[in-house]
Amino acid sequence: MIRSPDDVTVAVLAAMEQTTDPRLREIMVALVEHIHGFVRDVGLTEDEFRAATTVLNQIGQASTDSHNEAVLLAGSLGVSSLVCLLNNGAGGTVETTQNLLGPFWRAGQPDTAGGDSIVRSETSGEPLFVTFELVDLDGAPVIGAEVDVWHSSPAGLYENQDPGQADHNLRGRFVSDDRGLVRFRTVRPAGYPIPTDGVVGRLLAAQGRHPYRPAHVHALAHKPGFKTLITQIYDEHDPHLHTDPQFGVTAAVLGRFIHHNDPHPDHPELTDWYSLAHRLAMEPGRASMPTPPIR
Repeated sequence: MIRSPDDVTVAVLAAMEQTTDPRLREIMVALVEHIHGFVRDVGLTEDEFRAATTVLNQIGQASTDSHNEAVLLAGSLGVSSLVCLLNNGAGGTVETTQNLLGPFWRAGQPDTAGGDSIVRSETSGEPLFVTFELVDLDGAPVIGAEVDVWHSSPAGLYENQDPGQADHNLRGRFVSDDRGLVRFRTVRPAGYPIPTDGVVGRLLAAQGRHPYRPAHVHALAHKPGFKTLITQIYDEHDPHLHTDPQFGVTAAVLGRFIHHNDPHPDHPELTDWYSLAHRLAMEPGRASMPTPPIR
């Protein structure tokens, strides 16, 4: 019989203990303990509880084939980054280049030869030449990995946001060569604001936080025997690097976007261009592909 607030927690925990799946039982017991503890710690009022359930409903209602408000909120609370770091780099004990998938990855990106351009429609911007070096944890090259790359335009828009860009503009799928390298030509991406017309936007405004993600280039590397590597390499010069609203920037994924004022060795007509070279370490594990966040 429930006679006090403490009795509620005891009763709910007893119900959770009946769960037959051990992992689900562990999660549900901890969830109840933390939620009930949170309610007690903040002294949650009835009005605040009703407001919170309204917000949860709004998160679900705002999620569509082209937008996922729940994932956006998880990122804005640092949950996405925390889960990523705890599940990589030897359980979060060593540096890892694993990072956030983001909402704009598409399956079936076009196969592209090493060194080719991923600019598929007229896209003005500063030329950028990228080299990713894929290695295992011993530093040996990872040969034959399929690597998807994608990024926003210099206007801060991905092609599946922008009807003015060609299908799969600034996207490509490569295979790492006998040195573990993936090379391609593109244009320097810009940072961009996350959507602010929903729950997350109201949260950022209430906290005095800006919505701008720092500029970055995505990569997703897949090869049997390795855990699929998902990463974002961030421009170290971006003004929002230290205030990323999604808390995705870690030391291991700071990229050097180097400015050059001399002729490019393969394209001498270019005398004003950028380069980015970054080493991506793949951990042993199961090679599974994520579900595209949006369609």
